[in-house]
Parts: sequence; C-alpha cells; structure tokens
Amino acid sequence: MKNPSIPKGTRDFTSKEVSQRNFIFDTIKSIFHIFGYQQIETPAMENLSTLLGKYGQEGDKLLFKILNSGNFLENITDDDFSQDNSLKISNKIAEKGLRYDLTVPFARFVVMNRDKIVFPFKRFQIQPVWRADRPQRGRYREFYQCDVDVIGSNSLMNEAELIQIIDNVYKQLKINVLIKINNRKILTGIAEIIGAKDKIIDITVAIDKTEKIGIEKVIIELLDKGIDNQSIEKLKPILMLSGSNTEKLTSLRNILKNSQIGLIGIEEIQTIFDYLDNLQLTTNIELDLTLARGLNYYTGAIFEVKALDVEIGSVTGGGRYDNLTGIFGLEGVSGVGISFGADRIYDVLNQLNLFPQLSDNQTIILFTCFGEQEQKFALSWADILRKQGISAEIFPDVAKIKKQMAYADSKQIPFVAIVGENEIQQDKVMLKNMRTGEQQLVTKEEMILKIK
Repeated sequence: MKNPSIPKGTRDFTSKEVSQRNFIFDTIKSIFHIFGYQQIETPAMENLSTLLGKYGQEGDKLLFKILNSGNFLENITDDDFSQDNSLKISNKIAEKGLRYDLTVPFARFVVMNRDKIVFPFKRFQIQPVWRADRPQRGRYREFYQCDVDVIGSNSLMNEAELIQIIDNVYKQLKINVLIKINNRKILTGIAEIIGAKDKIIDITVAIDKTEKIGIEKVIIELLDKGIDNQSIEKLKPILMLSGSNTEKLTSLRNILKNSQIGLIGIEEIQTIFDYLDNLQLTTNIELDLTLARGLNYYTGAIFEVKALDVEIGSVTGGGRYDNLTGIFGLEGVSGVGISFGADRIYDVLNQLNLFPQLSDNQTIILFTCFGEQEQKFALSWADILRKQGISAEIFPDVAKIKKQMAYADSKQIPFVAIVGENEIQQDKVMLKNMRTGEQQLVTKEEMILKIK
C-alpha cells in the first residue's frame, strides 16, 4: 500500500509547531492592536477577474485556479484545443482562484464595504495565501501572511508607523533584521534619465534580483529585455551607490535633477527619514536602490526586511499603492501596507532556537480509571476542573494502569488522578505529581489548589 503524501510546498504541523506558530501570530497581532489596527478576513477564493492583472505576468502565472463545477469542459471547442492556447482555455474552465496575497482582496473588500468603514481605515489580516511557485527552502505554495495596511490617507507618517511596527515585532521576536527601503518613483526617475522609461517594468523585475543573482546576471537579463548598453552603463553606477542614507540621497538629487518624478520620490524618502529621526528604533534602515518589489501596484515607498543571522528570503515586505482600489471602481484612494511572512519567520526562529518554552495547551491532568464505574465517577470531577479553566482528560478505554500512565508520560501531562473502587467510596482521588512522583489522596477542593 502506497503511503499518503501532501503536495510539495505544503506542510503538516504538530501541536507543538502549531503552538509555536500561534506564538508568532499572537506577538504580531498584539503589536497591530496597540497601533490601532482592526482585524478583517476575506475568502480563500476570489473571482479570477479580481486577481488577474494585479501581479504582473510572472504573478499571474503563479495563481492557483479552481476548475468550474460540473462539466468544466462543456464550453471548450475543438478549435480551442487546436489553437493550443492554454490561457484562453483556462479562462473558460476556471472562474475562481485561490488568493495570491491579501492586498488585492483587501482593495476589493474596501470597495465593496466603503459605506461601512471609516477612512483612513487601518486593518490587519492574518490568513493563508497560495502561490504555484517552485518549492524551495523558505518558499512554500501555501503560507500565512500577516498584513497590516492603512488606506484612505496620503500621509507619509503611515510609512514611518509601519517601520515602527516592524521594529517592534522583530524586537519582540528577538530576530536581528535590516529594513531596506526604496521608492518606485525613484526607480521611475532612474529609468527616465538612462533613456529607458518605457522599460520600467523590465528594469524593476531585473534589478530586484540583484542580491540573489548578482549585478552581472542582472545586466544579462536587461540586455535580453532589449535595454541597450548605453542605458545599462548609466544604470550600473546608480545601483552601486554607497555611503550613508543621507549621502545616497544627496547623490540621487544630483543624478535625478532632470526627473520630476524622481525628485518627488527622493523627497518622500527624506520625509520618512525625518519622521524616523524622532523615534528610538533598534533596527537599522538602509536605502537600497536595487530594491524594486515586483508587484505592479506599488507606486511610492517600498520596504523589505532581511533576517541578518539566517540565509533566507525577505521576512517582511510591502509599500505604498496610490490607486489599487481604482481597478475596482473607487478612484483616488491611497494606501500603504506591509506583510509579515509567518512561515519564514517560523523557520528563522526555529533555526536560531529562539522559540520560548511554550505550552501547546497541553492537558494538565489525566484521570486513569480501573473500570467503567470509575470513568463515570471521573467525568464529574473532570467537569468541575474544566469549569475552573483546568484542562483535563479521562483515559477513554478500560486498560491497564501501566498503559494509562505511559500515555500520560508520552504527552508530558504533569498530574495523574488514579480512580479505583476505594477512591469512589471516599469521594477522593489519588493525585500523582508526575514530575516529583509524590502521591496523595485528595478531595476536589484540595486537587484544584494543588494543580493551580
């Protein structure tokens, strides 16, 4: 018989691992709350018309599509197959897809609920997303995102607040990180001054890979996209600017002096830095001109967070989007947000052994019984304990006490209540502390006091 398996890029989680993941979620959620963000949820599936075209060509290829119910091939003709047009066929057989991220569904949510929410709207969302990506270390096909966004406000103070949130989260998790920041307007300005304005998407997609594949391979990709050598020679020294953030901005002001949009991007970054000057952050922030973030909807500041002690992809990312709701009919609503990758954060904490000692909501006491009468007696005792908030189990089968004790040991249950005929007659149980080995005949009240 063949062993069962799960799809590549997905994972099972034991109760201990779930407890550790909840530690991450609870830490992030608590910080979202203290900054005044409210939680929402959206469906796992969206109409493909909502998702397609929002993530660029590369992102569209990674959407998991859901086959229509019933005979999903009924509208497909022989001509469709003969034309070998997989995109046309997939659009006919699938009208829905699993969400790729939480931002586009959030924009759809805002448009549909605009009469129920108050702007600026500060929301957070912790839910799984799915991408038909090639599974590798730190990259999964199913993973959780923890998103926090404010929409309906142009203020760059929101960007500074999001950086505060990043700083708070990773300080709480005890992970050393670096926050990288850039601005899509700066990138647009760079494309202008090197004479490749019409190639902005190709440029951003390529240079975003600089850290991963190196500048030389990025140049090869740019050449393959039709960007000429003259433009690339102008681009290289810009991408390799060094020095402090202030020095980089000073150099950029000179380089982009003839690009209005580029200068606007510089001033936006400067404004964010000015806000941050008034804060006592523990996390370093670096202006990185190779940071592009491939998603097409970003229009202003963009962020990425790297863990410093582990080789893994970014653990947080996001940015400003000026008109994402416009694609759903609500024009001129600007937003900014970031997303924490819970699964990558989990891997970092696990690799660095940074998880605290956590209780995975384990059972505190197990009732071991000699027979059915003893089980009935134990039911009422367990009920009293549960009403006191003490997690209690009764071993469900009539089995040897040795087997029941072994069960308690395997689950690391700290207390065992042994119930036999004598205990029933005295309305007491033999309470055993599994850590010390101490045993004592106790009443209900005495048991509660000892356990608590």
